[in-house]
Amino acid sequence: MSTQSNAARLDEVSDDTAQAFEVLPLPGGIGAEIVGINLGLPLNTSDFARVHRAHLDHHVVVFRDQRITPRQHIDFSRRFGKLMIHVLHQFHLAGHPEILIVSNIIEDDKPVGLGDAGKYWHSDISYKPLPSLGSLLHAQELPAEGGDTLFADMHLAYDSLPAHLRQALDGRQAVHSYLAKYGQMQKEANWRPTLSAEQLAQVKEVVHPAVRIHPETGRKALFVSEGFTTRIEGVPADESQQILDEVFAHSVKPEHIYRHQWRDHDLVFWDNRSLIHLAGGTPTHLRRKLYRTTIEGDLPF
Repeated sequence: MSTQSNAARLDEVSDDTAQAFEVLPLPGGIGAEIVGINLGLPLNTSDFARVHRAHLDHHVVVFRDQRITPRQHIDFSRRFGKLMIHVLHQFHLAGHPEILIVSNIIEDDKPVGLGDAGKYWHSDISYKPLPSLGSLLHAQELPAEGGDTLFADMHLAYDSLPAHLRQALDGRQAVHSYLAKYGQMQKEANWRPTLSAEQLAQVKEVVHPAVRIHPETGRKALFVSEGFTTRIEGVPADESQQILDEVFAHSVKPEHIYRHQWRDHDLVFWDNRSLIHLAGGTPTHLRRKLYRTTIEGDLPF
């Protein structure tokens, strides 16, 4: 069943009271701000359809001033599909395993959340057989400086791909692995726990098309990233790495990027089928904490 059908099937809210909100495209052509909506209240069919359409049209939508509980965050996310449980159970929110804590805060000599999440450009959970439809990140505590999140439009990146790279990728499969940068990040900082045998079994390598077709819009997008893509199948290792390096550099050209500067209580919902993203970095002495849910998507084609 398609994601759109899933959304329609799950959209069973009977409240017919519409909310007066606006969808305001952001400068630069990537992203939109949704102003005047309260995600703590059930959305009726037409309001949900407007949000769904905005997400497809703009790839990343920003809901301002969302003073919602973790349960409300989960309930809204679930209207788009099944939620994925992150392999790092150490950083699940207590009582809400659907929420991954993204944070650089240390308490009692232990990390509260995953402090180096998003260090490399990536599409969330592309290393699963059914990678993510999208993720929703809700600001809980923000630093006075830094902490931006960057999003790169992989439709634009594909459309503007040089001919030799398009020829190298079209029809090819790429290998994705959660472990691609894991060991390196363990050496660089203390955020990443050693994975148990059970956790390792959850993150075996998978193969996806290097160029995927969005299941709802039909648009082509690059589906490789420096964070999780290790190689192109059927291509010699050195040639594969050269192609990927060129593609990664092309993907994140300034004209493909939206930089989100967080405000208190922002909830940002992005399409992992259309975008890759990167954490811009936070000064180590400043606290940052956000809650993330992730929606399961379809088999890429």
